[in-house]
Amino acid sequence: MTAPEKSGLYYFHAKTNSGATFSFPWVVAPAVPKSQIAVLASNVTWNAYNAFGGRSNYINPDKLPHVPVVNSRQELARYTDPDNINYGAWDYAPLSFERPELINSIALEEQATDPIEGRAACHLASAEWRLLAWMEREGFEYDYWAETQLQSGVLDLKNYKILVISTHPEYWSREMFQKVHHWVFHEGGRLVYLGGNGLNCEVEFLDPFTMRVRNGDDREMKRRNLESRFHFTGISEGSLLGVVYDERGIMTSAPYEVLEPDHWVYRGTNLKKGDRFGQESLHRRCLGGASGHETDKTTASSPKGTQIIARGLNADQGGAEIVTFETSTGGRVFSAGSITWPASVLVSKPVSKMTKNVLEEFLK
Repeated sequence: MTAPEKSGLYYFHAKTNSGATFSFPWVVAPAVPKSQIAVLASNVTWNAYNAFGGRSNYINPDKLPHVPVVNSRQELARYTDPDNINYGAWDYAPLSFERPELINSIALEEQATDPIEGRAACHLASAEWRLLAWMEREGFEYDYWAETQLQSGVLDLKNYKILVISTHPEYWSREMFQKVHHWVFHEGGRLVYLGGNGLNCEVEFLDPFTMRVRNGDDREMKRRNLESRFHFTGISEGSLLGVVYDERGIMTSAPYEVLEPDHWVYRGTNLKKGDRFGQESLHRRCLGGASGHETDKTTASSPKGTQIIARGLNADQGGAEIVTFETSTGGRVFSAGSITWPASVLVSKPVSKMTKNVLEEFLK
């Protein structure tokens, strides 16, 4: 197949004579950079959740069992053993990118404004597609790239003013992190993080088509009081994003509360201190609002000057914290800290306006 000229997220759709259908994503990067905004597809995370062949980073994460699993709910320790530790090893078998992505299928008749149904759809490609639809609706030109192209060096951040990562970019390599961190802190790059539970765990690439997840041992992470699995690398993702995921508020959703109404992010929203926004959402797995599913908060690793401008109203003080900060070189970061943020941009006027403000401000 020859790729379309326009960069973006495309889908192949297949249909049998009996009417069965299947689709799979195709990330089309630009032949040459055409926009000031680069948007990353979270295809490393897509692969981590892909259980085709009997394994993902959640199903048999360390290796395939000696006996094939017939009934997951009755046989896997994650469902049958209340004391199970999902990541209790130091060595994890590789995961291949060269597998069908059953969890990333989007029906041919589905519209971007439809509710996001399904366990995988609400945090993987289908939800990311909603953000791309919003960008096109609002007139923002963008170049679309796979995370693996950032890893390989095909994507050169020097060609862009803004890098957008969204929804659930949970798995990154140390090289990817270092490239973006250097771009923001030393080259004045602008990072827009419109997701939750991002950069939470390191992966290493054994070759262009194979990755190994470096989960580590959860018990050691807790013993050392690390902020995440990525923190095993010696640096927390909070030093780049300003926020880090924790389990407070997991699998709940709620609106945000305005904390700093005079901040430029609120320009044109007419929101006042204490107002709530982001009640509307297309996300159907966790009903309630733009702060949800999995949420990020500031930590001791957040850069100096990180400002919290809103906080989600999730239970157990689990609300996402929206933060901004600037670097001495002119780099800037905006973090929404919530998986459900992209599910709200098409239907919540304040969320849409704030996201638009960020992109317009960072393009200056």
